[in-house]
Amino acid sequence: MPFFRDLSKPQPHEFHSEFFLSFLHHTSHGGGLHRRHTMKEAKDMKNRLGFLRRRNDSGPGSNAAKLDKVIKTVRPSPEEALKWGESLDKLLTHKYGLAAFRAFLRTEFSDENLEFWLACEEYKKVKSQSKMISKAKKIFAEYIAIQSCKEVNLDSHTREHTKDNLQKVSRSCFDLAQKRIFGLMEKDSYPRFLRSELYLDLINQKKPNAS
Repeated sequence: MPFFRDLSKPQPHEFHSEFFLSFLHHTSHGGGLHRRHTMKEAKDMKNRLGFLRRRNDSGPGSNAAKLDKVIKTVRPSPEEALKWGESLDKLLTHKYGLAAFRAFLRTEFSDENLEFWLACEEYKKVKSQSKMISKAKKIFAEYIAIQSCKEVNLDSHTREHTKDNLQKVSRSCFDLAQKRIFGLMEKDSYPRFLRSELYLDLINQKKPNAS
């Protein structure tokens, strides 16, 4: 029996599942809506994918085997994952779906649209007027201002409209911009996600045999 598997044929479920699992913990335990990952950290994540692709097992009692067992208890079922393909709304409102979508976008270094959309969702929950003003300015500076660090792709009309809204801050300040960005994700990154190995791995996972 060979001690090492053929490293030229990595198993997709190994590196996608572990990477996805790490994002489940990050998203569902308080770190989700306010992204703290810098570009360097994003590159580290992508390097991690490469490492997982190359690594080998060290026997049946290895960490990989233990990881597979943990993943089965936290990862969504194929039936759950299939529902994410019905609409972007269903994907974003599912905790694990959101985590998987974010993981996918970060491997492409293109998660600013999702982060902006999430920031808008959080903004609408703010009740204090003073906090609302502060948060609105932060969102605009971070995602909408020209040449901002996480600038999203908005047309000039939407950008100016949103800027004008900041003169009198309300919960609807970012509604138009958020709608535009949702539309972009729906037409671009969402279809790519549905074709990704990460998603296909989730919907094609085999059910354990009954014993």
